[in-house]
Amino acid sequence: MARYRNALPQLTDDRLFTTDGGLETTLIFHQGIELPAFAAFDLFWRPDGLARLRAYYDRYAALAHARRLGFILESPTWRANRDWGAQIGYDAAALASSNRAAIELMCEFRDRYDGPETPMVISGDIGPRGDGYQIGQKMSADEAADYHGEQIRTFAATEADFVSAMTINYVEEAIGLVRAAADAEMPIVISFTVETDGRLPSGQELRDAIETVEGTASVAPVYFMINCAHPTHFERLFGTGEAWTKRIKGIRANASKRSHAELDNAPDLDDGDPAELGRQFAALRRACPGLNVLGGCCGTDFRHVQAICFACQAADLAA
Repeated sequence: MARYRNALPQLTDDRLFTTDGGLETTLIFHQGIELPAFAAFDLFWRPDGLARLRAYYDRYAALAHARRLGFILESPTWRANRDWGAQIGYDAAALASSNRAAIELMCEFRDRYDGPETPMVISGDIGPRGDGYQIGQKMSADEAADYHGEQIRTFAATEADFVSAMTINYVEEAIGLVRAAADAEMPIVISFTVETDGRLPSGQELRDAIETVEGTASVAPVYFMINCAHPTHFERLFGTGEAWTKRIKGIRANASKRSHAELDNAPDLDDGDPAELGRQFAALRRACPGLNVLGGCCGTDFRHVQAICFACQAADLAA
């Protein structure tokens, strides 16, 4: 049974929750693991894959537990949807098995580390149908609801507390995801990615995207996030006190200040400066105290998330 689905603890106060870092870039660049189509869920069916995933998540969950923080257990299922799965030979049944296996793994860490001071909340991670960095063929909202409904319904039948749609880059897909989640009676978080100018890859302003999703939803997302962008790309949006910014509760930032196009063409991993990233997160949290779900995306690893924890906890104590 889902433990927090009807009362997500990250909504009740400004307690700090962390997440993991850049799972796929860590596995590929630091551990030398081949991930066709960036599909981390494929590790569930490799001889040593489950052990690799356990070791990866345990380090982050243990950090949160030691620092008395909440933690969002984000499943390794960003690519576990129909089109991406088909690229590496997964049919609908195999994808459903992979999504269920991912939540079962997250349950292991919840059962080990969850407590009154360290709530471990399970999120079923959903990625875009297309590329996260650039828009190919757009879906209508109805098409997106039908497409993503498969994965959302699978998560709804597990112990996942909510679903998170990550790296969403145009508003119609976000609207469809929200509709599908409402139909499945599943809480959903929408996480948009932005370019260096703070706009979605579609060119739409983040404010307009959030307000459009909210305005069309019969059941609104529980909150919004930004991921797969560096704080310098969007920090100007915070601290204004405008009501729409208060709907953003989470950030999963890239280590690199490069644009999406530059990252796409880069042969190397730009892991930035973990300490600087931690300070930037602390500044964001001071500007917008409601930001309480913080972690990493592309190029980040344990060092970055640890720096974020240390900097934000120090800033909270000094406030």
